[in-house]
Amino acid sequence: MPIISAPLVLVDGEMQGPASIVIEGDRIVDVVDGRTDGDGQLAFREGMLSAGLVDLQINGAFGIDFVSASEAGWETVASRLLGTGVTSFLPTFTTAPIETLLGGLERAAAARQHLAGGANARLIGVHLEGPFLSPAQPGVHPREHMLHPSQDHLDALLAGEDSRRIISMMTLAPELPGAVDAVRRLVRAGIRVSVGHTDATAAEVRAATDAGACMVTHIFNAQRRLGHREPGVPGQALSDPRLVVGLIADLMHVAAEIVTVVMNAAAGRVALVTDALAAAGMPPGRYELGDTLIDLPSDGLARNAAGAIAGSTLTLDQAVRNIVGLGFSPAVALEAASRAPADVLGRKDIGRLAPGACADIVWWSNDLRPLRTWVGGLQSESSFRAAPELAGNA
Repeated sequence: MPIISAPLVLVDGEMQGPASIVIEGDRIVDVVDGRTDGDGQLAFREGMLSAGLVDLQINGAFGIDFVSASEAGWETVASRLLGTGVTSFLPTFTTAPIETLLGGLERAAAARQHLAGGANARLIGVHLEGPFLSPAQPGVHPREHMLHPSQDHLDALLAGEDSRRIISMMTLAPELPGAVDAVRRLVRAGIRVSVGHTDATAAEVRAATDAGACMVTHIFNAQRRLGHREPGVPGQALSDPRLVVGLIADLMHVAAEIVTVVMNAAAGRVALVTDALAAAGMPPGRYELGDTLIDLPSDGLARNAAGAIAGSTLTLDQAVRNIVGLGFSPAVALEAASRAPADVLGRKDIGRLAPGACADIVWWSNDLRPLRTWVGGLQSESSFRAAPELAGNA
């Protein structure tokens, strides 16, 4: 029975240690104090262990845009994400014609089946960020493809078997005609609803939350601003304990001071996301985001031709390090990138080190660099980095 131990292990939101994780098959069967001897034991002399990270919003990476990705492209991203500590992800499709989205959903469903069971990051499901967004807050989403969430449009998106099975989350603007009814329908279908790209008032966000919305997409970006009399989307997100707050912590989309405010005001319900583009992990150049061309200059802040900020080149491990750099503990930062996003999805089998959970594990260096990653108990060769020597059986 494989056992992995380290000086520090993140359990129930706290760093404990030394401690050992006992694995049987693809599951964790126990987390125990101290080092435990056993067949196949890995006993790390330094660093820490956490659950694998979960990215709820990633448009692509390593030169691959998910909407048009080939099977080889999906495999490239799912493999290389492990080197950033990500073991589960929601590929995110931005606003496009419904036919384009349906084609992407079909390919994503095939990719999920192809990737299953291997040493790749888990493709949990698709996050549709559009097309039911507000033209008043488009970001780089094309206004011409934005739609109201009518029953006919929902029927078109949800009609296919692949669509119903692969859509895990949808971002929509709650002030649009029919949006609250759409939230109820999506929630009944098992799809998580996030509020985003919206000019909604706080009251309109609250109405969507009453209907079942559970998250706000990339707080402060592409949404009505915080006001002292009209709280807007950020004010409602930070004050309503029912809402998880998606946060791009690259310190460019949201200033460091405001990141600190968000982490404190919504303690325990911040989900770090990358909103990464195909440009993530790539040199400066021109990349695709759906049908939109995005330029990545040397400063690392991707923009469209009109100069609007377009997603990020962030990796989730860097987001964790950024949060720690602002004075928060590694436990708080790692929980925001693992347990909090898993909870949004209603997944108690990922994002935590606990009996019964998937054996998705990351060994981190003391400065929070992912050194090795396991998915379902399988150690990924693609995640190896230069690492300190091991004690015991390596």
